[in-house]
Amino acid sequence: MQTDEHVLRGLMIDGLGGDAAAHASLLRLLVPLLRGFYRRRVHGADDDVEDLVQETLIAVHTRRATYDRDRPFTAWMFAIARYKMIDHFRRAGRLRPIDGLEETLVADDFEASAIARMDVNQLLAELPPKQARMIRATRIEGLSVVEAAQADGIGESDVKVSVHRGLKALMARVQGGSR
Repeated sequence: MQTDEHVLRGLMIDGLGGDAAAHASLLRLLVPLLRGFYRRRVHGADDDVEDLVQETLIAVHTRRATYDRDRPFTAWMFAIARYKMIDHFRRAGRLRPIDGLEETLVADDFEASAIARMDVNQLLAELPPKQARMIRATRIEGLSVVEAAQADGIGESDVKVSVHRGLKALMARVQGGSR
């Protein structure tokens, strides 16, 4: 199942409506997204990344009643992830608070981030499916080439070639203005 805004938002809304299976599916789909998010930002042990993923999943579950159905789900979820990451950095002594800065960054960054993610999904939809899957796995979800190859049942070189060709095609589309 493709983990795009539409799918995630639908599962969240169904979960809020009492569909426990939809809520469980949502949480499962969030795991690779959150791992990729944290791997790109938390340069530490894998245990730190996994702890942050679990903390965020718990927060999404316990705070689900605060989700506004009229807003993008991923913006809400990544705002929670950002706060969990900030808390992690504070605990590690790597972040000193600046009054009001976090709220400004989160409000500005994640609304734009959700829109950009939707644009990426549209661009990836124009690629051959394997290229789109491999770009999504390695560049968006943060999987290594080995992990992506194992998950898709293909060779590592096939992953590399698919990503390279897909990115080349996307660059040509973006630079040429054709979408």
